[in-house]
Amino acid sequence: MSTEPEPAEDTADAVDAGAKTPGGTEETGREDAERAEGEQAATPSRAPEAGGPVAAEAGEQGGDGAAAAGPAGDGPASDGPTGDGAAAQVSEAEAELAAQRLERERIERRKAEKQAPIESGAKLSGTAAELLAAVRAVESGEKPPATVFDEPRPAPRRPSPEPVRRPEPVPAPPAAGPAPGTVAAVRRVLAEGGAPEALAPQVAEVLGETAEDALRADPWQLLRVAGVRPEQADGFARALLGAECGPDDERRGRAVTVWLLEQAALAGHTALELPRLTTTLAQRGVPDPEAAVQSTLAEGEALVFQDALDEPGARSGPAAEEAEGADEAEERPVRVLVGLERYALAEESLADGLARLVNSVPRQDGAPGWEQAAASAPGAAADLIRAVAGHGLVLHTGGEASLAEPAALLRAAHGLGLRAWAAAHGPLGRDRFAALLTDRPTAPHPESPTPDAASPDATAGTPAPDGPPVVTLAGLLAGAEGPGRDADGALDLDLLVVLDAPQVDVETGALLAESLPDGARLVLAGDPGVLWSVGPGRVFADLLAARICPQVASRRPDPGPLGELVSGIGVGELAQVEAPGKEVVIVPVRDAGEAVHRTVQLVADSVPRAIGVPADRTQVITPGHGGAAGTRALNAALKERLNPGPGRFGGFDPGDRVVHSPAPGRTLPGLVVGADADGLRLSCAGETVVVPREQVERCVRHGWAMTAHQAVGGRWPAVVVVLPGDAVPALSRPWVYTAFGRAARHLSVVHGVDQALPRAVAEVPAKPRTTRLPALLAPQVPSAD
Repeated sequence: MSTEPEPAEDTADAVDAGAKTPGGTEETGREDAERAEGEQAATPSRAPEAGGPVAAEAGEQGGDGAAAAGPAGDGPASDGPTGDGAAAQVSEAEAELAAQRLERERIERRKAEKQAPIESGAKLSGTAAELLAAVRAVESGEKPPATVFDEPRPAPRRPSPEPVRRPEPVPAPPAAGPAPGTVAAVRRVLAEGGAPEALAPQVAEVLGETAEDALRADPWQLLRVAGVRPEQADGFARALLGAECGPDDERRGRAVTVWLLEQAALAGHTALELPRLTTTLAQRGVPDPEAAVQSTLAEGEALVFQDALDEPGARSGPAAEEAEGADEAEERPVRVLVGLERYALAEESLADGLARLVNSVPRQDGAPGWEQAAASAPGAAADLIRAVAGHGLVLHTGGEASLAEPAALLRAAHGLGLRAWAAAHGPLGRDRFAALLTDRPTAPHPESPTPDAASPDATAGTPAPDGPPVVTLAGLLAGAEGPGRDADGALDLDLLVVLDAPQVDVETGALLAESLPDGARLVLAGDPGVLWSVGPGRVFADLLAARICPQVASRRPDPGPLGELVSGIGVGELAQVEAPGKEVVIVPVRDAGEAVHRTVQLVADSVPRAIGVPADRTQVITPGHGGAAGTRALNAALKERLNPGPGRFGGFDPGDRVVHSPAPGRTLPGLVVGADADGLRLSCAGETVVVPREQVERCVRHGWAMTAHQAVGGRWPAVVVVLPGDAVPALSRPWVYTAFGRAARHLSVVHGVDQALPRAVAEVPAKPRTTRLPALLAPQVPSAD
């Protein structure tokens, strides 16, 4: 490293706590502060003038990942698969959403079967006790709080019959949009309230056929539309209600409560602690926060939970239950949480599914060969094979080099005749791992922005036909890839290795756990140092902390100067490394304009000439979408240099590098091929994707420059990380670790943050997320310690 980089400031809370009241104004055109992990940014907004119109801007977003309503990558849209397998690209997203809907229906049915409240074994007092008593009185005992201490374990599934092979995926019909009459009626109400009429289709889609009546009865329902903020909904409500509008309106309290919980989910939380929620409500101008929460719970728009807190040295799991019976007089501390039903039920379903895997005995097919396979494997690969032989759930941790160990496991299982599969976060990771399984690179797709096949860093192409199969996780769960499902609806496999496990959120995790048959083995493998999932939860980190199953830590270091640099970042040290082959280069800059200029120069000239990596194999990574050196500015400058054109296809030209986000949390790199009456045609990982013209602005953006969350799961021969001065609030150790770790051969750091970089690495860890998974697992699974 030729220049020692530098430290970062702490950043905004996951839930914006700024004080807002109806009638207040706010500086127009401001960008909200970007999240610490660069994973979530608020929508640029203009506050309503007193009694004036709303200026709800639901389109552009400013940080690394953002609301789902924004353009591609602006929502919780991190790197993810789409359109793999035989199904059409646009249909796979529909298939995945349909699969998620079926899973949620199954979760809701299970919840409805619970007949009586579950006692937590803990006593409360004060506001929390009054709140819980009020909720129970309203629900009359029919809807118990989701405590977990006495919850019965799920009944074991019956053995699966002979699998029924699935047919080829059938494209799902496109979802019907809101009726034109509904949209027209909503547009009239929005105009009457001074809100942008362009929001009408979104409002009609969210609120349904009765959207007009719903808005007139409760104008704060506008907050359900992504990108609308409380101060904007307040202006809309004042215009419709006049003198009846006030900060103490019960409807406003409920709407703001739900909005805060949704914002918390966008920041990664599955629930919020009650004191934090009430404090933030007060800062948002809600006069009686406790009453607002109580009203929200009574209306069934959120759920309340009591989770026991283990004191240092306290027993947990079954031992704790026995101790509770012996020491009833001794009260255990609890925390009261409030969360949206969607994520609460997904987290409970995930805990049930994981507990079933941990407590079930894996099928012993090929049992005599497991030990022989382990004996012939080196180092931690042998430990992994032995752990998987006798356990339903195993965790594997390590960096890029450690992927050799899951590969050895899959080859061993495949040799034993087991139906063994691997699933990666995105197609780049899928194809890279497929090449590793066969010990040879894959053939490249000319249209894909990925390394050369002749390079050891090859990351894309058609997986080789021999060896264990590899798919994307989204394609597997949607049915577009993988073995299909048996007669019971479970995945038709014996072993599944999920790579990039830190990117699994609670909803994906719940669908995955419920999809595995009894006796199957699940291995979650990943690097715990990278950014967590864009969606709510921290599944992999929670499981590592819970210690309910074997954990195998790889001892394989990533090689070379880049491996040394990234390993140091992982433990909080940003050290200078010897880079005789120019593996790491620091490029100091004074301002954002110079950062853009030097980035274009590196991608177009310096890296191809000095390193031998062409521009289409070099990826630019920057903390956010907005700003003078965000992805928008960098992509505009790179397009002008590398592929100039008029942008006649909605701002795009053939040959443009893009990222396509068909669903929140999924981003797929590709190239523009052309456009016709059907829409914009892309080539993504060798598959043709047609994006309808009305979805182009929302789902596609240029992709020479990405955010770190969009780049997770990918790896390129050369990476240019751009750190302008305004990037300081977004920097953290996981962000730097993730961004620097995407480079396989060369890393250039366009450095304009002074000492903020080493300080971020040393002092800014991952931002905490509030989740319930460890508490839900504790009574069901004994600790592995």
